[in-house]
This record gives sequence, structure tokens and C-alpha cells, in this order.
Amino acid sequence: MKAFLILEDGTVFEGMSIGSTKEIISEIVFNTSMTGYLEVLTDPSYAGQAVVMTYPLIGNYGITPDMESKRPWPDGYIVRELSRMPSNFRCEGSIQDFLLKYDIPGISGIDTRALTKILREKGTMNGMITTDENYNLEEILPKLKEYVTGNVVDKVTCKEKSVLPGKGKKVALLDLGAKDNIAKSLNKRGCEVTIYPAGTLAEEILSENPDGIMLSNGPGDPKECGRIIEELKKLYQSDTPIFAICLGHQLMALANGADTHKMKYGHRGGNHPVKDLETGRVYISSQNHGYVVDAEHMDKSVAKPAFINVNDGTNEGIAYVGKNIFTVQFHPEACPGPQDSAYLFDRFIDMMGGTK
Repeated sequence: MKAFLILEDGTVFEGMSIGSTKEIISEIVFNTSMTGYLEVLTDPSYAGQAVVMTYPLIGNYGITPDMESKRPWPDGYIVRELSRMPSNFRCEGSIQDFLLKYDIPGISGIDTRALTKILREKGTMNGMITTDENYNLEEILPKLKEYVTGNVVDKVTCKEKSVLPGKGKKVALLDLGAKDNIAKSLNKRGCEVTIYPAGTLAEEILSENPDGIMLSNGPGDPKECGRIIEELKKLYQSDTPIFAICLGHQLMALANGADTHKMKYGHRGGNHPVKDLETGRVYISSQNHGYVVDAEHMDKSVAKPAFINVNDGTNEGIAYVGKNIFTVQFHPEACPGPQDSAYLFDRFIDMMGGTK
């Protein structure tokens, strides 16, 4: 069946339908990772977006147990070529069946290189995936311009508190759309991880006397999370060590007077170099974000930049002055990798008093 990707600038790509045949409007973003397509599909940070994979062949090892959450989250999936005969000793099914199961539409057979160049040159834009060959462009374009992602954190966060047992430090993980490997990375270091829904009040978290607080990644515009920001202000005032990743990093910055803005096309991929400003060392990181903290305008008595992106100089981390708090924009828990910055979890353990 034919499918069409229609961008808000009027560009139309024709390909073949994969997955569900339902029609969707979403924000179109691209990911440059060469592997780990399943981790991308199951990353809650993609809620409210349709993902273009720039690597030309997707699905060659099928669906394996390497999922970062219990289900896929993108609104749509866009690939150059979809493997119809996956081969892997752990394979449990195909991407096609996976998309069908979760009612996610997609399109294959389009020039993803050309599409990515458009998104890089003009910036991230909204688009529609449809199988309607009689689409009316004049009716569709206004709808595309009106689409907003909105507050998608409520959609992806867990519904109730849960505990990952451990004999070490007690960590409270605020689930803003957390990838599973954040909790696993802490748990394999001995931590007992209690996972809280995004709307949990600061008083409830602090009442259980955690040794540290982890703020997770998540989707959408950080400024849509006003209630969460107010609770983070209370967590900041406590003396509890805090480590934050991605959306958590942005929200902690907003809670302390910083600003954020939308990037032209964001950082999404597994090869982004970040520089530790304290040591001068550069690490290769996995990233997935469309917003960035304006760290230059933060009060220097409150916080200072800790990491920057080597490619474009944008902020990648913040250390808070006089507080046991540090935050990063990239993903030290990245699956399938790179794992260059996984040492940050050890730094967090040390902030909580070490393993003893």
C-alpha cells in the first residue's frame, strides 16, 4: 500500500506503508544512530514525535529483548528500507508486526537522506503520515502548522510507585519518561531504586529519606512541566544529592532561574562528543533532545556549566554551586551505547557517600 509523508512546508514523500495504516500528525525528527533501533523505538522521550532513521537498513535483527520500556512511543516511524526477514538468535518478531501490534504507522522506501537534509536546513517541522492517495494539501497544511506536542510527560510516566530491590544506597527515581537502563545502571551498583510517577510531590519523596534523587529523561517541551518544576524547587532546597539526565537536567535548570529554548533540529544519535569542562576530556555520548538550557545566562552564584557539546558549543551539563547536584543533557545509561560516560553513575554513588 502506498503511503505519503507530508511536511508543513508542502514537501511530499511517497513510499510504502509499514505498520498501522492510521493517519497521524506529529513532529518529524531524525536519529543518526547506526544501531539500536529498538532502543530508539522504546525510548519514551520520542512520545509526540515521528522518528526518521538515517541509517538506510532498519530491522535486520528484528525485535529482541533490548527494550527501554514496555512499549514503543513514537507516533510514527520513517525508514529507507525495512528488513522483511530479520535474522538473530534472540529475534522474537519483526518491526512490521511490532508496529502493527501497537498501532504505529510508518513509511518505508523514501529518501531519508533528502528528508534529513530538509530538516537540518529548515529545522524540525511537523508532518503527516497518511495512506490516503486523495489527500488535499490545502486542507492538510494548516493542520500541520497547528500541531503541538503538548505535555507528553503525563502520557509516558509510570502510574504507580515501584521498587527495584538492592542492598546499597536508596535512590528515588522520578520517572519523567525514564529509560529502563537508568534504574538498571543504579541497581547493578547495588542501589535500591524506588521509581515514582512524575506528579509525585517533593514531600512524599523526601519523607522516605532517600540517599539520593535521580531525575530521568523524558519527552516534550520542559516549559510544559510547570507543576513538576515547582516540586523540583523543593527538592533543590533539601540537602539530598541529586543527579539528572536530559529532561530532568532541563527542569532543574528551569527551577533555578535558567531558560531553555528549542533547537533548530536537536541532537538525536549515538555519536555526539561532549567535553568535561573540569578535566578537558571529551566523551562520545548518546543524545535525544530538541531543547537546550541557556546556561550562559544562569546566575553564576547558583550554577556553572560542567559539559559542552564539542560540535556546536551548546550546554551539556551543569554543576550547582554549594549543592550536591549535577545534571547532564546526554545519556550516560545509553543502550546499546556508547558507554563512555557511565562513570557518572559512580560519581553519583560517591555523592551519596560511596558504596559502604
